[in-house]
Amino acid sequence: MQTQLAGTIGKAIQKAASERRGWYGPHMAAATRALSQRIPLVDILLELRDARIPLSSEYELLRNYPSARRIIVLNKVDLANRAATKEWIRYFDQRNCISYGINSHNKDNVKEFLNFLHAQVRGLKKIGHSSHTTTIMLLGIPNVGKSALANSLHQIGRVSATEKGKLCHSIVSPQPGETQNIGSLKIGSNPNIYVLDTPGILPPQINDIEVCSKLALTGALSDSLVGEKEIAQYFLSIINSSDEYKKWVQLISSQETNKMSLSNCNLGSSSDPIPETQKRKRYATDHTQDFMVHNVRRALFNLISSFEGDLENEKDSTRLIETELISLREALRVLEEDNDPHLKVATKLINLCRTGRLGHYSLDKVGTNS
Repeated sequence: MQTQLAGTIGKAIQKAASERRGWYGPHMAAATRALSQRIPLVDILLELRDARIPLSSEYELLRNYPSARRIIVLNKVDLANRAATKEWIRYFDQRNCISYGINSHNKDNVKEFLNFLHAQVRGLKKIGHSSHTTTIMLLGIPNVGKSALANSLHQIGRVSATEKGKLCHSIVSPQPGETQNIGSLKIGSNPNIYVLDTPGILPPQINDIEVCSKLALTGALSDSLVGEKEIAQYFLSIINSSDEYKKWVQLISSQETNKMSLSNCNLGSSSDPIPETQKRKRYATDHTQDFMVHNVRRALFNLISSFEGDLENEKDSTRLIETELISLREALRVLEEDNDPHLKVATKLINLCRTGRLGHYSLDKVGTNS
């Protein structure tokens, strides 16, 4: 079923591209020309890829450039399977490609990466790089985290260099294609180091249907090209066929135990063991709250673990996914009378997927994809 859904999504994306409804508009074409001219002029190239899809998120513009100045940065490692990421790091090392795994929102992780970049710059000096300024260009497909990493490097780099002045920033958005110009941010002094944030670029056509589906699920392509409902179904098929949901049994049981403990504390007492000031407000429409995520995990775990059908059978798998979507209406508190409740469930589910609240998934596998 997972393969069929991936094929449906991939074909829809390819059709949109062929009808010029795709992603490659005038701004991306202009950015491609501009970057092709700038790439040979910079000192270090940081090719950002999504750690969940290290091959599918390859930046095709760099295929024709030597790898000596290129570093493959696997961003969003916090969303990927940790063991799979380690395999990919070894894979690139075996092919003499420098690679680095990072979470651009983790301050300590970014500090370590900045020190790594300083070491790379010192290496340039040893081989005759005479300029007092080093330029590092961030390159990658849309929504892979280039602007977030540029901002983090800039903020931490300026603090480390004890520089004063107003901080600059690149626009960060969960929607692909937000960055449309090349921006420069200072990340180091003595020597001066600047990082160039660039627009995300994809080729005009993507021939591999499976790659299309992975780019859609991870948010590199606009949801409007396929539809949120189809993407949500694809994600559920991935959850159903993985072992990730099995990890939730401990989380669910521990939370239920905590609830029982609090309930027992309240027996025979009118006082609440949790002070009002420490209670977190609960918003019925906010699906990102811990209790809502817990409800989603519990609903999916119960359905998958009790499923007696064959996941390899398309009819059985479809029936499970449809049951899950109906059950998630209650877990996510989507009302029947809401306008298109199925779409609301799908949109919230996709968000939980892309933020790692429902597990860590690596969609590209070493060996099968490489």
